[in-house]
Amino acid sequence: MPHRFPAPWYVDEQEESFVVKDRSGQALAYVYFEPDPNNETRRAVVGRLTREEARRIAQAIIKLPTLLTGGS
Repeated sequence: MPHRFPAPWYVDEQEESFVVKDRSGQALAYVYFEPDPNNETRRAVVGRLTREEARRIAQAIIKLPTLLTGGS
């Protein structure tokens, strides 16, 4: 049975988010961040991650197909 979201997955950086996409370009997840690192107040109010936090989460998401299939 073919996978619904074919690997490999990759991260596409946008202005205020990282978008996790599958091989066909289908967006699977959006991880938003505050683009202005000096605007701690807005980041706290809006509840956004820092760019680095969002990047690390997006990188972890793209590993899911490998983790779920046992590395095959």
